Amino acid sequence: MGLNFRKSFKIAPGVRVNVGKKGVGLSVGGNGLRYSVNSSGRRTTTVGIPGSGLYYTSSSKSKSNKTPAYQRRNELARIQREQRKMEELEYARFQVELYENKLDQIRSIHHECDEPVDWQEVFRRSPPFQPGQEGPNTIAARQKQQSYRPGFFDRLLNKDETKMQELYQEIEKAKLQDQELLNDWNYMHTIAGRILNRDIDAYFEVIQEFDPLDDLVGFGSGFEFGTDDPNVIHVSFDVNAQNVVPEKALSLTKTGKLSEKNLSKTAYYDLYQDYVSSCALRIARDMFALLPVSLVFVHAYEDKLNTATGYQERAAILSVKYDRMTLNTLNLSNLDPSDALTNFNYQMKFKKTQGFEEVHLVLS
Repeated sequence: MGLNFRKSFKIAPGVRVNVGKKGVGLSVGGNGLRYSVNSSGRRTTTVGIPGSGLYYTSSSKSKSNKTPAYQRRNELARIQREQRKMEELEYARFQVELYENKLDQIRSIHHECDEPVDWQEVFRRSPPFQPGQEGPNTIAARQKQQSYRPGFFDRLLNKDETKMQELYQEIEKAKLQDQELLNDWNYMHTIAGRILNRDIDAYFEVIQEFDPLDDLVGFGSGFEFGTDDPNVIHVSFDVNAQNVVPEKALSLTKTGKLSEKNLSKTAYYDLYQDYVSSCALRIARDMFALLPVSLVFVHAYEDKLNTATGYQERAAILSVKYDRMTLNTLNLSNLDPSDALTNFNYQMKFKKTQGFEEVHLVLS
């Protein structure tokens, strides 16, 4: 059994000092209500009915007596909770921004287009230098070598010969660079002449060389080009809707949290239609920019279930005949890519809640 020690001193009416083994305390009040606090920071409130034996006691420990490290830990924990909440809200805003940007991209694919190639201007370009003469890179490297003057320390350390060898090597490298310049000019001059002469094989070569639809790979794949008429080009592509068109809508709640809901069938297929139409229009623009053709046929395909066989089969869902003259009259910044189809000869069967059905190709 432990030995307890306690003394109590009255210092004023209703005020007493309590001295015990664990410290010193102060109590204020009478029989019905008493408030106490000790040197450890613990506070006690006692409420009772005098003479009844009934009372209620509550106690708490003052936070002011906690160590600075303990108090700082609590503060850091609070900051961490607030930071996590802010990160969650920021992440939610970022996801919604990504979603809205993706919608804008899908509807504006046709806004982007390569700069038109003026094949007449390319054909008329002068060579970078005449054959048998030194090119610009070689001239610059030779001037650098001829103007070199070894300094005192270069001569002292026998570095002048090494430096001269390096300058001669730079001249040889410059000759190779100039030869590449001349080769590039020869290629472009030759291909421009063939394009102007309506060489169909040259069409396919520049398509492969320029790769005009490379940035559309994320939207469509399997581009195929074909023609037997120098005034016409056919382009077929596979639609990757499942990888492009979102099926869920993202938004922020009133408290800033991320909300994710399934798009309605009408909203999904409306976006799907704009995506396919925008891709087709962009393909036509790039072909007109690259080739001297007057007509571009664009055919979009997707895998559809053949209910007669039970297999997925490649089916055309959009076929459009674009002519250069009509396309050049359109305000591409403001038009709706799906509505713009009415300006051209096209085949498309589309239902708002079911999407595309197979169509026959427009071939003439």
